[in-house]
Amino acid sequence: MTGLNLMTSETSSDVPDQVSKCLQLAILLEVSAYPKPGNVHRTADFQETRYEHFLASAVALGPHFRHAAESGVKVFDKEITLSQIGIGKIVKDGVADVIAWQHGGNTSLGSVILLIPMATAAGLTLSENSVFFINKFRTNLKSVIKSTTAEDAVNIYDVIDMVKPGGLGKSPQLDVTDVKSKQKILEEAISLFEVFKISSSWDSISAEWVNNYHITFDIAYPFLMRLLKETEDVNMATVHTYLRILSEVPDTLISRKAGASRAKRVSAQAKQILEAGGLATQKGRTSLLRLDRKLHDPNHKLNPGTTADITSAALAVAILNGYRP
Repeated sequence: MTGLNLMTSETSSDVPDQVSKCLQLAILLEVSAYPKPGNVHRTADFQETRYEHFLASAVALGPHFRHAAESGVKVFDKEITLSQIGIGKIVKDGVADVIAWQHGGNTSLGSVILLIPMATAAGLTLSENSVFFINKFRTNLKSVIKSTTAEDAVNIYDVIDMVKPGGLGKSPQLDVTDVKSKQKILEEAISLFEVFKISSSWDSISAEWVNNYHITFDIAYPFLMRLLKETEDVNMATVHTYLRILSEVPDTLISRKAGASRAKRVSAQAKQILEAGGLATQKGRTSLLRLDRKLHDPNHKLNPGTTADITSAALAVAILNGYRP
């Protein structure tokens, strides 16, 4: 499988358009995968958030992925520097559009925080090479993230205040609910990367930023690509990748809402399902459906939302690297 090639007739339009399509498709494939235990998918909704809300969100994010990728092109052309990209503002604008385009609430915050820097890095990578090289992409992604600013951090705080995601709790440093935090961030020029270092111990999205997307590139993506090749079934590959992430990394959204021990039990169940064959066996399918029903609790304390976000990031890498369903 070769990476996205801007020299082919299939991808003859400009880099930002192609990158945006790749990331929108990643969101659509992730939410469509079923049964994805504890999250919305094409055969299961929450009372207030439905499958259709995620479809609308993917459409709303298209222009913002394009903007982010275009910023990467501008960095290559030396029109702007990495620190002038404005990742936080792009995320903020994207989430605002998601809210405007659907009534299901916070559908995509984690995915947007992961995918917007990826869009910028992809724009830069494709401008440098015309072909998508995954190692160069990851290097560029690290550079984009490490170049974030205090203004980026304040914009992310604004986003969190806008959507009020569940399970936030309190932080001993730069608490997002403390009105003085943003002032301190600006006064002390604390970058978004530095802010995410603080939260990386209890939030896997932050940890992905800090650790150069370790789960995405080192755990999820290789497993996803192997399954896509072996099964030629994107639904099975996506569900099993979701289970693989969940089995190895207890979901931090569950940890914050229901406690670390509960999150570890859910991870153990995901591992057992994979060992039973997952969607490939009757025993695995039965266990998978049972876990899906169990995790769809009315208070959403057991939905592995962070796992779903990282699954979308792994799909994004695959699609940027040439996969087509």
